[in-house]
Amino acid sequence: MKRVIVSADDFGLSDAVNEAVEIAHRAGVLTAASLMMNAPATADAVRRARHLPDLAIGLHLVLVDGPAVLPRAAIPSLLDATGRFGADQVRRGFAYSFLPSLRRQLAAEIEAQFAAFAATGLVLDHADAHKHMHLHPGIARMMMTIGQRFGLRAVRIPAEPPSVLAACGTAPGLGARALYRWSGVLRHLARRAGLFVNDHAFGIAWSGHMTAARLTRLAPLLPEGLSEIYFHPASRRDDSLLALMPDYEHEAEFHTLLDPNLAAALPARTTYGAEWRR
Repeated sequence: MKRVIVSADDFGLSDAVNEAVEIAHRAGVLTAASLMMNAPATADAVRRARHLPDLAIGLHLVLVDGPAVLPRAAIPSLLDATGRFGADQVRRGFAYSFLPSLRRQLAAEIEAQFAAFAATGLVLDHADAHKHMHLHPGIARMMMTIGQRFGLRAVRIPAEPPSVLAACGTAPGLGARALYRWSGVLRHLARRAGLFVNDHAFGIAWSGHMTAARLTRLAPLLPEGLSEIYFHPASRRDDSLLALMPDYEHEAEFHTLLDPNLAAALPARTTYGAEWRR
């Protein structure tokens, strides 16, 4: 049986993102969103989410290229002078593997982000990480162990099947194939922890470019099982988003979520919470 979670990342990053999430849920196909806890428009996102009881909200854990919840004094080795994590993802991954002092600070920040989510009063549907940083086994273990203390029951696995991409006309490179195989480590850790996971994910190869043409092509080729299709929508031009992601087609992704042809082509839409309760 085919089922699909249609989600939006970076909820809270800007008012334009938040507006897109709300409209795409009310009038489009969006079923879930992943919330950043210390982004410029987090408070606005939380306010909107409280009025959208059927929108499943998860934690979008930020541990790279974004703001922390804890002050720099609490995790000085992780942040720059402005209180942000740097964008040096690979170097950070190696450092987190070999430096216990960094892991202790990282655990403190992960706990702070889960605690901040809990303080909103929203129900925690799932967790994932900005730029899939939870593919790092050490981060994955901390996210799962800490998250379960806050009610975590589901984790996104960024496993994009190369065969489906190829059928859609996008030839997966070695990097995409390696990422797909590596996602199996995260799946194993999550299942061992008793957490619910998706079977497939889409939005990696076309990140920022999830256009209606591509999604209409993908919909009938979705494999059996539970797929998560995630987007980065914005309702209008936003200079702050352009500065962070200059090549992303945020508005095009927003309009894709409202496309009636896509709505008709997708299989049954669901959420992580609805799935693990089955």
